[in-house]
Amino acid sequence: MPKLIKTREADAADVRTVGIPRGLLYYRYHTLWRTFFERLGRTVVVDQPSTRATFAEGDAVSVDECCLASKLYMGHVLALLDGRGLDPAGNPRPVDALFIPSTANFGQLKHFCTKFQALPDLVANSLYERHPRILSFAVDELEAHISLREGLMELGARLGERPRDVKAAIHAALHEQQRAEEMLARAQRDLLDSIERLPRAGRPLTILVAAHPYVAHDPFVGGAVEDALRSAGAEVIYADEYDRERAYKKSFEFSATLPWVVNRELVGAILALHDRVDGIVIMSAFPCGPDSMTDDAVQRCVHGKPILALTVDAQSGTAGVETRIESFVDILRYQQKGGYLHD
Repeated sequence: MPKLIKTREADAADVRTVGIPRGLLYYRYHTLWRTFFERLGRTVVVDQPSTRATFAEGDAVSVDECCLASKLYMGHVLALLDGRGLDPAGNPRPVDALFIPSTANFGQLKHFCTKFQALPDLVANSLYERHPRILSFAVDELEAHISLREGLMELGARLGERPRDVKAAIHAALHEQQRAEEMLARAQRDLLDSIERLPRAGRPLTILVAAHPYVAHDPFVGGAVEDALRSAGAEVIYADEYDRERAYKKSFEFSATLPWVVNRELVGAILALHDRVDGIVIMSAFPCGPDSMTDDAVQRCVHGKPILALTVDAQSGTAGVETRIESFVDILRYQQKGGYLHD
């Protein structure tokens, strides 16, 4: 049976090296997680960025119904189990346990895809022959009434740490996470301001890429899109780097019932940045359920800017991306020169 860490106090005090798979919510919360563990004296080990080999390994141990991003995540898990993770100094380092949280929601209309809630069980049962040791905690404010802080406090207790030290680690982690998010949002504002100060004739095309962070910033999934856009001379802006709180509030102009927090933030960023960009690229990893509904609604309801929808699947991957990006950029340049496009 998989060695899944239970909720017994101090049952993980021997864990000194924590492996964090470089996938899914890592791209959203890696600063928070790393700071928390390092403030408690643990060494954090992360594996290399995604490649086709990462996907192939994860695909081999995943069921067909898993999305591409989940299969990539399993590949990163395997890399850590095989000792291919790197410590902060860049040295290969085996791990004592994998950190895989169960994240359901942060409250009403702040849900995550169900795969994030089931992730510890998915990994444990998919790799039961490897006996992975999994360090986890739950965040479920609606049903279990467990907040992020409470989950981290429980995790700290299982690591054998004193409550005051855990509270200090949580405070530092939340502070660093907020600072990292503010830096991204500030850099985005500065970039847009600098572009708008240029003479109109000399401005590059500005493209907003709207996708989950683990799609937009994973080199195997979103890297080809960014490379193709930049090769075409466009400036790339990411929706997930816009101020999250402002984006969430803005999303209610689009929908009062959309349940998924990340999709809400992406929609809100699209609305907020709509008039400051020349075009929008929506990316999704097949077969993402939340994206399948949200992306279609955006294409139907957001007007005034050309929108290119890209879906990356396990079979074709990013094949054909360059051609579609080139065609999209050609359309935008035609519009920029005064050509007429239907809404």
